[in-house]
Amino acid sequence: MTDIDQTGNTPRSAVPTLRAGKSSPTIYDIAELAGVNPSTVSRALSKPGRVSAKTAQKIMDAAEQLNYQVNVFARALPTGRTQTIGLIVSDITNPAFFDVIRGAESAASARDYTLMLAESAESADLELTAARRMLATVDGLILASPRLSDEEIASLAAKKPVVVINRNVDGVPSVIADADAGVSDAVRHLADMGHTEISYVAGPERSWMSARRWESIKARCDWHGIMAAVVASSQPTVDGGRRAAATVRAGTATAVICYNDLMAIGLMRELQAAGLEIPNDLSIMGFDNIFGSDFTTPPLSTIKSPLGELGAAALQHVLAALDHADAAPTLPALPTELVLRGSTGRVKGS
Repeated sequence: MTDIDQTGNTPRSAVPTLRAGKSSPTIYDIAELAGVNPSTVSRALSKPGRVSAKTAQKIMDAAEQLNYQVNVFARALPTGRTQTIGLIVSDITNPAFFDVIRGAESAASARDYTLMLAESAESADLELTAARRMLATVDGLILASPRLSDEEIASLAAKKPVVVINRNVDGVPSVIADADAGVSDAVRHLADMGHTEISYVAGPERSWMSARRWESIKARCDWHGIMAAVVASSQPTVDGGRRAAATVRAGTATAVICYNDLMAIGLMRELQAAGLEIPNDLSIMGFDNIFGSDFTTPPLSTIKSPLGELGAAALQHVLAALDHADAAPTLPALPTELVLRGSTGRVKGS
């Protein structure tokens, strides 16, 4: 037993040193300091309700003094849970994922879960490898804008709870930003500005959301009697937008909607470097309303996606699936909205 001072705390000088060869404290060190059996420490850390409040507090105080860190994998042995959720994003450098990550992290922390992050770098192969490795240790998995096939995603979901952001896969829960509301307002705005031909600079070929955004744009353009065409791109980045500039300039469209804000920023910079004035010579609009989209000159008009809400909703749905096997397979789509700034305007001469 260790000495206790008049305040009821163990003096620093009385804190035992770690056992020989140990680089970090164990439940045996906590037991020695708290004056209880190791089995009592184990119960207090894994199932606090099984020991008295006084004993539990004594153990927690000892653990804090020793700077004890719970081993999540050891904790998972009796419960089957590691209290971790995996999140894989397609491009960690894309600010669109910042709010997705923040939303998921906030929701995870509220339930005492830890978020484990990985990036696929727009590669389906890397994404599958990361997902398989994560599933060996996490309780559930979130795939944000995945590039995997439907069959691969379904196979992962058969092992542990999986939720997909901005992608529909039969039988797998998904959280989606509904492009229709934002696109409808965007095309109406461009029509009111006199635009009769719009180009859509597309995202990756395997991007489910890029295809959905194009379908929405095409439908609204048809309704307004506006011509619409797709411009293929190499990657959903600033450089991808730059590379699409030559094709856009060679066309006759007076307005462009890009798959995301990064591409719109790259397109704008490249066209401005070539001498075009935005929006006098060409109106440009992005998608997502990422941090920094209003730092351009002129500030970028964009269709705002509920990025933080998507991350939080996906995380909460994974936890719901862990608690209830019959959790709903789909969630209501979250709306997008138009954010008008200076990069869109009236057609020159109209």
